[in-house]
Amino acid sequence: MQGNFTYHNPTKLYFGEEAISHLSNELKNYGPTVMLSYGGGSIKRNGIYDAVLAALKEAGKTVVENPGVMPNPTYEKVLEGCGLVRQHHVDLILAVGGGSTIDYAKAVSASAFCQEDPWDKYWVHQGWPSCPVVPIGAVLTMVGTGSEMNGGSVITNRKAGFKLGKVFGPDLFPKFTILNPRFTMTVPQYQMVAGFFDIMSHLMEQYFAGNADCTTDYLIEGLMRSLVHSSRIAAQNPQDYEARANIMWTATWALNTLLKCGKGGDWEVHQIGHAIGLVTDATHGMTLASVSLPYYRLVMHDGLHQFVRFAQNVWNVRPDGKTDEQVATEGLACLESWMKEIGLVTHSRELGVTEENIPAIADAVLILPVGYRTLTRDEVVSILRQSL
Repeated sequence: MQGNFTYHNPTKLYFGEEAISHLSNELKNYGPTVMLSYGGGSIKRNGIYDAVLAALKEAGKTVVENPGVMPNPTYEKVLEGCGLVRQHHVDLILAVGGGSTIDYAKAVSASAFCQEDPWDKYWVHQGWPSCPVVPIGAVLTMVGTGSEMNGGSVITNRKAGFKLGKVFGPDLFPKFTILNPRFTMTVPQYQMVAGFFDIMSHLMEQYFAGNADCTTDYLIEGLMRSLVHSSRIAAQNPQDYEARANIMWTATWALNTLLKCGKGGDWEVHQIGHAIGLVTDATHGMTLASVSLPYYRLVMHDGLHQFVRFAQNVWNVRPDGKTDEQVATEGLACLESWMKEIGLVTHSRELGVTEENIPAIADAVLILPVGYRTLTRDEVVSILRQSL
C-alpha cells in the first residue's frame, strides 16, 4: 500500500428484491418537493415508475417530473434541470435509471445555485462547489458506472466539443440508493453487456497502475474473476438472479472509491472512450471495449509485471516455459476471448468510427499524465486506427 489516504463513503445502500420497500421511509428525511429524473420512459413500461411514484405518494411528496435524460447527458439538459430546481424549490433529486441519470442528477445538484459558469468551474477547471447543493437519491436500473455510490459525473458539452468527467466529493454522493437486481433485468442485452464491460474497465483502470504489492490489487482480481464468471451466465440467461445480483454488487464496489485507496490510476481508456462517445454518441461501455485491447497492448511492456499478474491471477494463464511477455500477451488474448464470448464490440468501426473522423476524436481526447505512460497524440491516433 502506498501513500496516505482517508476513506469515507456516505451512501446508504438498500440491496435485494425488497429494496424498494425502504424508499418511502428514506424519502421522509427530506423536504416536501422531489424532482424525479429519468430517461426515455422505459421505467413506465416495466413498472418501476409506478413503484417509485407509490413510494413518493406514501411519503407525501410533491413531484416535479424531469424526464428525457439521455444516455450521454448534455450540458444543455443539465441547465434545464437547474431551472426546474430553482423554479420549484426542489428539496431532493431522485434519479431513477442507470449511471447517466445519476451522473446528471449530480451535475444539476452542483450547478443549480452555482454563481459561476458550472461547465467551466467543474468540468474544465475541476473546481469544487461553493454553493448549496441539492441532496440526491437513486433507484438503479442498469449497472456499470458505479455512480450509485460515488461522486462521478460525466457530461457532454457539444458546443464546447468535449465529454468530460468530474469527481465530486462526498456531498454529491447519493444519500441513498435502491439496488434491486431484478430492475436491471429490463435492460436490453446490448446495453446489459456494455455495462458489464464498463465494470471491467473501471477495475482495469485502477489495476493497471503501479507495480507495488497492494492489497487493493487482490480485491480487484477477486472482483474481476467474479464479474467474468457471472457475466458468462448472464449473457446466456439474463434472468439469472444470482448472476445479476453478483454483477450489480461488483459494479458498485468497482467504483465507490474503495479501490483507489493506496493506488494511483490510469483512466486513459475512458478518455478515449469519452471522445468516441462525443463524436458518435455510442454506448459508453462499448466505446471502452472498442479501444481497450489496442491501448493495453501498447502499454503492456511499460507495466509488464502487472500484466503478467493479470494473466495468471484473473485468467489462470500457466507461466511454465513462457517469457513474461508471452504470459502477458496470453492474458490479453483471454480478455479478448471473453469480450467476444459475451457479445461485446471489439472494433470501433461498429460504433461509427471511420478513418475520416479519427482526427476529430483524437482532438477531443484528454491526455492524462498517469498510468504506465503518457500518450502522445500520434499514439492516440494509432490506437484509434488499430481499433477499427
